Amino acid sequence: MYRYILKKVASLIPVLIGISLIAFILGVISPGDPAEIALSQGGMSQPTAEQIESLREEMGLNDPLPVQYLSWMKNALRGDLGVSYVSNEPVGKELRRRLPVTLKLALYAMAITCSFGILLGIGSAVWKDKLIDNCIKVITNVMLSFPGFWLGILMILLFAETLNWLPTSGTGGVKHMVMPAAVLSCATTATVARLTRSALLAEFGKQYFIAANAKGISKYRLIIRNALPNAIIPVVTLLGNYLGGILGGSVVIETIFALPGVGSYAINAISGRDYPALQGYVLLTGFLYVGISLVVDMINIALNPRIRIGGSNL
Repeated sequence: MYRYILKKVASLIPVLIGISLIAFILGVISPGDPAEIALSQGGMSQPTAEQIESLREEMGLNDPLPVQYLSWMKNALRGDLGVSYVSNEPVGKELRRRLPVTLKLALYAMAITCSFGILLGIGSAVWKDKLIDNCIKVITNVMLSFPGFWLGILMILLFAETLNWLPTSGTGGVKHMVMPAAVLSCATTATVARLTRSALLAEFGKQYFIAANAKGISKYRLIIRNALPNAIIPVVTLLGNYLGGILGGSVVIETIFALPGVGSYAINAISGRDYPALQGYVLLTGFLYVGISLVVDMINIALNPRIRIGGSNL
């Protein structure tokens, strides 16, 4: 098992290096001179060529690209991601301030997805081809059909503007996160329900389940204690990828509900041509995604005995 873990960790090193290269290249290939952009923020005056050249030298932009990359990575490993062109604040500090909002949104969305997705999947599998199963199929089809931005606008119109039950924006208590988390989790909840259903039905057809069912063991115990632990492994993998995707893909939801998370920070960076902020966002979300993938692999090791004993399929 330990050898497997070490191999997984070692295999992630090239991925992390690739992410850092992509983040760095974003700043290199982006249009405009970073020094000129930094000096021109606010639009009050046009910087002179001497000022631009002086700042380029100060920022190290005249160095060869490999030297710039190594210098940038050295600073990034120390937590220094540069200074925002727009706010003149350290990018790392701004990301640390905004990350809890995105994490909070992600956890609420994960809670909704796990609760409703797995329950719907279990119900659909237990009552296969019956009325409940058919209703759940229709519900999941509808959930998969709604674009996130449109669903968010509809929920604001209904629950905030018409019924006045929930706030339209902000980061206060639970009420502020209900709509964003529901919108963010909608399509994945339907996917989890379908995956749970198919995985459980596959377990229902296996010999151990049929034999245990013939012995008169209660169906509740068979499903919860025997079938579900085996069927949950692909669901855990999906949920792990989903969590990583939330941290890097909540841009639209954070924009609609005016949440000051890292996603809205990326939107502001793009609109303001704030390349250090964008580089920091890509680096942070990429590393978080890789870290979450590693945690998911560890959970799968705990759930799957074949990994623990070093099965041949590895």
